[in-house]
Amino acid sequence: MTPTRWLAAALSALAVACQAAPEPADTSLAGTDSTSNGSPVAGFEFTTDEAFDAATVPAYGGDHPDVYADIERNLDAHIGNLQRWTRQRSVSAQDDGIDQMAEMVRSDLAGMGFAEAELVPTDGHPGVWGYYDAGADKTLLVYMMYDVQPVNPEDWRSPPFEAHLVDTELGTVLMARGATNQKGPERAFLNAVSSILETTGTLPVNLMVAAEGEEEIGSVHYPQILDAYEDRLGEADGVLFPMNNQDPTGALQMSLGVKGIIYMELEAAGSERGGPTRSEIHGSYKAIVDAPAWRLVQALSTLTSEDGNTIRVPGYYDGIRPPTEEEQRLINGILPTWDDSAQQAILGVERWIAGIEGREAILRYLYEPTLNIDGMWSGYSGPGAKTILPHVATAKVDSRLPYGLSPEEQRRKIEDYLVEQGFPDVVVRSMEGYPAAQTSVENPLVQAAIGVFNKYGHTPTVMPRLAGSAPFYQFTERLGLPLVFTGLGHGAGAHAPNEYMVIRPKEGSGIAGLAEVEKGYVDLLYAIAGG
Repeated sequence: MTPTRWLAAALSALAVACQAAPEPADTSLAGTDSTSNGSPVAGFEFTTDEAFDAATVPAYGGDHPDVYADIERNLDAHIGNLQRWTRQRSVSAQDDGIDQMAEMVRSDLAGMGFAEAELVPTDGHPGVWGYYDAGADKTLLVYMMYDVQPVNPEDWRSPPFEAHLVDTELGTVLMARGATNQKGPERAFLNAVSSILETTGTLPVNLMVAAEGEEEIGSVHYPQILDAYEDRLGEADGVLFPMNNQDPTGALQMSLGVKGIIYMELEAAGSERGGPTRSEIHGSYKAIVDAPAWRLVQALSTLTSEDGNTIRVPGYYDGIRPPTEEEQRLINGILPTWDDSAQQAILGVERWIAGIEGREAILRYLYEPTLNIDGMWSGYSGPGAKTILPHVATAKVDSRLPYGLSPEEQRRKIEDYLVEQGFPDVVVRSMEGYPAAQTSVENPLVQAAIGVFNKYGHTPTVMPRLAGSAPFYQFTERLGLPLVFTGLGHGAGAHAPNEYMVIRPKEGSGIAGLAEVEKGYVDLLYAIAGG
């Protein structure tokens, strides 16, 4: 695997914990004593030396030339569909264009012949439900998100909501907010569905679509969308989240799960315990007045060891599920391609915590919980001087949770520990949270996807999970369904300027262009159907 692919995985996860420690930390097993300066995963024992090899999965042998020809014939229109979706603003954090985008998704499903295509009210942004009954034996549930991140247009090479085709060193790309995260691959999947319908008049599987407009703000109300159809969702055989999984070299990586997350705000404010209660005051009063900002800093400092690398909250590491034998085989399979120094160079990091490398780095990355300060603010941070004593201080904190840890239980442990340490006044506000999700590599849905990739010569490297988070537990835990989030194609810049998806790769590239991406989705649907 190239270093770039591992970087892509790290950026997708949004959770690389690679801060250098002042002194080497003890990496011995922390066990149930989470106050020791070490890592709980150091004691995980591997019981097998076997390594998973995706090349052993038989390549999908089906061929659908009439559908492929329809894709090639209508490629300009298919590109236009991606542009139409990405030109529609849908910034969930700002409620910018959300209703219009939801209606665009609903209207497209209806126009393709979905008998059910409707908006789903929630306490937040609306969802979209679609159902196509092909009378097939298998049913696929497709998860989609139609919202995107905010933009700073001045940082973009091409206006983020004009969706221009731009020539780059990788070939011609669609540059727009949502190009790869996630509107581009989602609309490419629907293009493939449309070509099957145009060619054959039906689909090889029944399709359910459950789309949300709040993924970028925590999917708080997505359960309400599933609530409306829960009695029918059990009919599905699996879940697909269309995604571009190739790196710039064309190498492809699949991940079979995600970590859970707690996202919190911790706040200290003036109260009867001390500190200004109504507004900031003159800084000279610090001689006789408590400071909420110092209160917050001191409360945060109790949560970890001095180097910030070990969580001191009692029992925080308890319950982590070690790698199963299957996951051990997956880790053994990726270990030969794991290049610590190359990744560090790309990230601008001198070393991992305590100088760990190889298998231990993989284990800590995928199986250890994190406690991370995302941002802190209080008082004045503008130019010049303003000597004040702020009346409130706030920090945003996230904790990524491996399989086996409950967000509700972990948050309670943090709250209880702060009280025990003498900080009952520090408020912990939960903003979002959900547990981890996992699917087996042996599941027929995963095997079908690997088989399609092998047909196209893109044998994937398969990781047990990403270190980032997504609300996939709604499917794997709540509904008991396997889930794959995958697809051919390459894009980058999610959450960043100049987001893109490759449409026409340069000659000789290993990246799949839009036509091949859509053919891959066609094959995946037929492979799932068993034909």
